[in-house]
Amino acid sequence: MKPLSYALLSLLIVCQSAMAENKASAEKLLKENLAAVFVILQKQDLDQDAKNNEIIDIVNPMFDFSLMAKLTLGKKYWPGLTPEQKESFTQLFIKRLRASYLDRLTLYTDEKVLYESSVKVKQKIHIPTYLVSQDQKISIIYKFYNSDSNWKIYDLEIQGVSLIRSYRSQFHAILRTGTFDDLLTKLGS
Repeated sequence: MKPLSYALLSLLIVCQSAMAENKASAEKLLKENLAAVFVILQKQDLDQDAKNNEIIDIVNPMFDFSLMAKLTLGKKYWPGLTPEQKESFTQLFIKRLRASYLDRLTLYTDEKVLYESSVKVKQKIHIPTYLVSQDQKISIIYKFYNSDSNWKIYDLEIQGVSLIRSYRSQFHAILRTGTFDDLLTKLGS
């Protein structure tokens, strides 16, 4: 083998090793945090508000809520907003996402999470999981990107439906017939 071939082969091995390490760190982050959330849900000595506060402390660092807010409006609407509008929208969106997440968690009983192998999609990592109960199996794909050497969730796909695309569709429908203030009003209610 020529030196150039060795160099290319070495580079390929290093890149594959780095990607495997990245996938493993994203998987570890998800598994550890979901396990911690399920431990909190099973605590009998905490009321629901205390559980919610502990869960938010675990979940907040995992999600890039600001990016998620931006993605729901997309290139069509986000660039035209003032910094104040972006901030108002982002805060209302985060509040809605947290409330929705916590509402769904109150339905938790004894479900188990099954993890499949993570998948590299461009520079992102998708981790397919299944939430399994006695009578159903719900598919959830956690979509991560690397932000300043930390993995962050930027979207969830539940039963094949992207959370970001779903909200984008709803928000664009409101904005096609109404104003941005109408959207903020609906988001805040």
